[in-house]
Amino acid sequence: MAKNLWKHIQKVRQTSPLVHNITNFVVMNNSANALLAVGASPIMSHAHSEVEDMVNICQSLVINIGTLDEYFVKSMILAAQKANELNKPWVLDPVGAGASPYRNEVLMQLLAYSPTVIRGNASEIMALAQADRVSTKGVDSTAKSDEAIHAAEYVHQKYGSIICISGETDIIVGNSRQTFISNGDGLMTKVTGLGCSATAVIGAFIAVIENREEAVCAATALFSISGELAAHQSKGPGTLQANLLDKLYHLTEDEFVAVLKIRNNG
Repeated sequence: MAKNLWKHIQKVRQTSPLVHNITNFVVMNNSANALLAVGASPIMSHAHSEVEDMVNICQSLVINIGTLDEYFVKSMILAAQKANELNKPWVLDPVGAGASPYRNEVLMQLLAYSPTVIRGNASEIMALAQADRVSTKGVDSTAKSDEAIHAAEYVHQKYGSIICISGETDIIVGNSRQTFISNGDGLMTKVTGLGCSATAVIGAFIAVIENREEAVCAATALFSISGELAAHQSKGPGTLQANLLDKLYHLTEDEFVAVLKIRNNG
């Protein structure tokens, strides 16, 4: 499986897909740089007058609801609607799902346009499934990723989306199986927006990989392995941020195959 996932990483590097991002203010720079590092081309645009044209020329769309306001929400709805109309893949990052009624209302509107992939932490996925007895601590998860598997299965069945639950172990829930990737490093939680960057990278992979479940697995593995190796070279969060970009850009097949910790139940 590692060899197959590496082929997908190579395909992204070789084809440089154009990815349209409507994301939050905190992570715009991080996400654009992560996309460039894996070989993709980012567009960060949310103007109402051009957002549908951007979806039209891009190969995939990323929507991240981290810093919501009414203008951004209209951009997100226009973009999701256009992607759905054109049958283009798109990924939803439900940042802070469950934190406020407004946030949940926006998410319900976006889910109506059938995201190809949803990537969030355990609390966010559980909130999407309306299993909201679990409280949400802002954008941080209060649950472990394996606690959200049943919620992910429910969301997958209801909306048809591939679900990626991020955490100490990343879990991908799709039609054929569940995949568990146990790479990464605890230091990654000390850099803002790395989860959002991982979402953007997933956007690049679903743009050009026909098997979308494998695309999500490859993107998740690439990001978590790069983070793990970068953390080993870093003195703290500041150097990790720079080292992660370098590792996303330079990661070799030998490193990927040697470090990957993956299993599935399908």
